[in-house]
Amino acid sequence: MRAFDFTAARTLPEALRLAGPGSAFLAGGTTLVDLMKLDVLAPGQVIDINRLPLHGISRDALRIGALERMSDVARHPRVYPVIAEALALSASPQLRNMASIGGNLLQRTRCGYFRDVHSACNRRQPGSGCAALTGDNRTHAILGTSDACVATHPSDLAVALVALDASVHLVSRAGERLVRLTAFYRPPGDTPQVENDLRPGELITEVVVPRLPWARHSTYVKVRDRSSYEFALASAAVALDVRGGVIREARVAAGGVGTVPWRLPAVEAALRGKPPTRAVFEAAAAPAADGARPLPGNAFKVTLLKRTIVRALTSLEGRS
Repeated sequence: MRAFDFTAARTLPEALRLAGPGSAFLAGGTTLVDLMKLDVLAPGQVIDINRLPLHGISRDALRIGALERMSDVARHPRVYPVIAEALALSASPQLRNMASIGGNLLQRTRCGYFRDVHSACNRRQPGSGCAALTGDNRTHAILGTSDACVATHPSDLAVALVALDASVHLVSRAGERLVRLTAFYRPPGDTPQVENDLRPGELITEVVVPRLPWARHSTYVKVRDRSSYEFALASAAVALDVRGGVIREARVAAGGVGTVPWRLPAVEAALRGKPPTRAVFEAAAAPAADGARPLPGNAFKVTLLKRTIVRALTSLEGRS
C-alpha cells in the first residue's frame, strides 16, 4: 500500500470541497482498502465520509441513504424482498455489517486479472490488453462484453435495483443529479476504465426506488460455486404483478453474466399478459441470452442464465 493523506469530513460540503484529483471517499472500505493493499488503487488522499448524514430509509418512498449498512437495509421492513434477498446473499455477515449501500453499488469487478497488477487489464491500465480473453474466463461475462473487457459486474444489490428501475442521487460542488441505474453503469466498449457515470468529486447520497406495491411479490436467486461468500455465476432478480391469474407487469434483471447489471426487457415483455405457468416462464426466458458472446470457459452460462430465471420465477410463484 502506498502512502496517502487521510481526512475525516464532518459535513457534506466539507467532503465535496476536499475531493479532488487522486482522492477517494471511504465508507465501509471493504473494496477500497483491499484494492489499495494490492496497489490496484493508489489514491493520494482518502476522505472518510462516515460522519456525514447519509443515513435513513424514508417512509414516504423507498429512499435509502448511501451510508446505510447492507445488513441493516436487508432487515428493514419497508425494503422489497428482492432487495433484501440480494443483500442477504452478498458477501459474508461481517462484510455486510460494514459495507455501505453506496459503496456496494460502486464496488469494482472481482476479475482476477484486474486485481493482479502484473496481468494485462484494460480496465486497470488502458491499452494493456485483456488477459481474460485467452486466459481463465469461467466466471466472466457473456453479455455487454467487448474486445477490450469481459469482466463481470459483481454487485447483487445493483441487479435487484436495476430490475426495479431505481436511481442514484448524486451530489458534487457542481450541483445535484438523479440518474437511473440503467444509465449509470456503462458497458466497457472501447473505454472499460470508465465503469459508470460518476463524475470527478461526485458522491452517491441515496438510492431512490420507485413506488411499486406489487414488488412485494419479488425474489432474488443466485447460483454460485459455493453457498457462502461467493460471487454469482448467474443470478436473477424478478418481480411479478399477478392479478386474475394473469401477469400484468414483470421486472427481470440478471447478474453474474453481464459487464453491467443486465435488465431483460424481452423476458419481461414475454411474461406480460400470460398465466404464471412453468411453460410460460421457460418460453419467456428463451431470449435472455440473446446477443451473448460466450468465451471457451463460460459458454455454460447461456443455458445457466435461462434456467436461473425460470427457477426464480417458479419459486416466486410458489409463494403466492
